[in-house]
Order: sequence, then C-alpha cells, then structure tokens
Amino acid sequence: MALTLLSHEVSDLCIGKPPLRCLSVVTATVADAIAALKSSDEPYLTVWSCNHDEKTEDNDKCECLGKICMADVICYLSKFDNNVLSLSSAFDESVSVLLPKSRSLVVHVQSSCNLIEAIDLIIKGAQNLIVPIQTKSITKRRQQQKLLTRNVVVSLTNTTSTTHKNSRQFCWITQEDIIRFLLDSISVFSPLPSLSISDLGVINSTHTILAVDYYSSAASAVSAISRAILDNVSVAVVDKGCDQEDPCMALIGEISPMTLACCDETAVAAVATLSAGDLMSYIDGSGPPESLVGVVRNRLEDKGMVGLISLIDSLSLSSGSSSDEESPAGRTRMTSSYGRSVSSAARMARKSVAIVCNRKSSLMAVMIQAIAHRVSYVWVIDEDGCLIGMVTFVDILKLFREFLDGEN
Repeated sequence: MALTLLSHEVSDLCIGKPPLRCLSVVTATVADAIAALKSSDEPYLTVWSCNHDEKTEDNDKCECLGKICMADVICYLSKFDNNVLSLSSAFDESVSVLLPKSRSLVVHVQSSCNLIEAIDLIIKGAQNLIVPIQTKSITKRRQQQKLLTRNVVVSLTNTTSTTHKNSRQFCWITQEDIIRFLLDSISVFSPLPSLSISDLGVINSTHTILAVDYYSSAASAVSAISRAILDNVSVAVVDKGCDQEDPCMALIGEISPMTLACCDETAVAAVATLSAGDLMSYIDGSGPPESLVGVVRNRLEDKGMVGLISLIDSLSLSSGSSSDEESPAGRTRMTSSYGRSVSSAARMARKSVAIVCNRKSSLMAVMIQAIAHRVSYVWVIDEDGCLIGMVTFVDILKLFREFLDGEN
C-alpha cells in the first residue's frame, strides 16, 4: 500500500482547485495589493515576476515570487512613523516590500511531481507548491473565450489576473492538502496514528519562543507575527505569572496571522495602541467590540498618531459612501477591522481561542483536530494549562517520511 501511495502525483491533489489570482511585481503597489485582497474571497494572493499588462516575450519566465495576505500588510505598516506623509508613502511602494526577505514560501513543481518529492519540499520549508493546471485540448477554444472576458475584468481592476502567457493557469497545493490526502490512507502508517504525540516525540518546542505576554504591547509582537507567517504558525499569548522561579507560561490565546488576514489595514491602529491581550479580542472572528474601537481612537488622539487617524478616517468615509450599496447575496459585509469581503470558509474558526491538545493525545486525534479547525498546528499544554510546545503539519510529515524510509 505504501508503494501505491507514493505513486501518486501532485496533479491528483489539484482536482477542482481554482486558478491562483496573481499580482505582478512589476506594476503592483502596496495599495494595489490591499485593494486586491479586499476584493478577494481568499486570504492570500500570489505575486509573480511577469507583467500581465503587457505582452511578454516567449523566453520571459512567469515565476511566482511568493504569497501575501493582510497580515503582511499590517506588519509592514506597523513599521512606519505615524505621520501622514510617511504612512502615505508606504502605500506607493512596490508590492515586493510585502514579500519575505529570508526565503520563498512557494515552490514551482511540475504536475508530474510525485507525492514523496512534494513532502520533501514541504519539510524543507515550502508552504505552497505551485502546480500548472492541466487542460484538455478540446476545451482550449472555450478557455480563450473566457480569457477575453477575464481580460476585461482585469483591465477594470488593473491589479490581478488568473492567466499567464500562452493561457497558462496555476493552482497550489498546501500543507493541509497533503495531510488530508494522507489521512485517507492513514492505515499505511500504522501503528503511528494510534500512538501519543509524546511517545512519538513529535512535540515541537522551538515555536514556544513565538510567545508574548498578555499584558505586553501588541506592537512588541509584530516581529513575532512576521516570524509566525514564515513558519505557518501563530503567536502564543501567555500569562507568565509573578513567580520568577516558575517557568510555566499559561496559554491564554493566540494572535493568528490568519485571523489578521481577515482584517483590513486599519487593524494596524489596534496593533499600535492595544495590549496583546486586547488585540486578541479586537481581531476575533466576531469583530472588534465597540468599546475597544473607542479605546483605539482615544489612544491614537492622545499619542498624536495623525497618520493612523487619517487612515481610519479616510476608510470610514469610503465605506460610508458605499454603505447603501446592496451587498452580494448570502454574504454579510464586516465593518471596522473587518472591512474585507472574505468568504465564510476563510473566517471559519479564525478565533483568538487557541486550539490545544495534551501530551497523551494520539497523532490521529491531533491531525483531525487541526484539519477541523483549518489550522496547520495544535498547541500542546500540560495539566495546568502551561504551554509545552506545538505539533505542526511539518512535524507530522517528517514523522511519516521517516516511517516510509524505514519501510523501503
């Protein structure tokens, strides 16, 4: 059965995948990225080396340089001085400033790439594998007709496209996709699924450094949030207590990049003024409490943060002018820091409540728990609620990879 599993190609995981929406690093600015993210049902957009607004030469390569979400925007804007001129110039910068400088989180693969190669790429640090969408020749004429319509839409938005030269389209495979696929053949890895995560030694303690105290400023967590985006995890919000000799860090909740990804750029004001604990409540999936919205505004005025005040006022005016427009059927448009039109799937389980397990939890239970909550990790706590570490999809894939090596 292991040989059968390994014979699968990534194209088997691409069935039904929608084409990626793309921004061009040549033309797109930070402002373009924000507008595109707000109009998208998905939390992420990809950034490409090619220019979709001009005809490219045949030898020009279309390469995905990375992915961005609103959390990247919020972390980026948090670094600027809070004056109108400085913050305004930040929106005119190239979208490339939002991409990680240390390493690429996306890797191109052919549709014939086998599953074991895909797992190896994920273990080495890739979060997404970019795969060309295979199309049948009989549908080319229909696709060309769709392309004409699509190009009209692109010319109106002037930001994103789903089609590259030669009418090529791409989708991507995520860590979750691979874990779901393996879960369908979980018996291949017996007896691992029934063993505890402690016995398997799969608890990862390195990510516990991505923790901030509940009472510390949210601004102090920005670097940790940026690191969490790179590692595809979250920042733990903990209570370190008053006893200096007690190493226990009680896990209170988390600041998830995916939760921030469902906000709009005004969340940077909350980051600049609130504590880490209050930020959890502010970005919670149900929307910011009115009391905290007022607190943020008052503190901005007290600190003279005119740049952020101007940003909030300008967005309030624009949202107010469109408030009379009829929203799409079946969708409730969120306000304040949730001015984005994100899908219900993207908002699903994007709460500040951390998903937790204990040392004795079975590997199978942890996998199902993570998939059910649409996260790539589960926090591990002890009987007293103290943070021990976490189990990530990458840790699980490493375990399965070692198992398969032993079977060969």
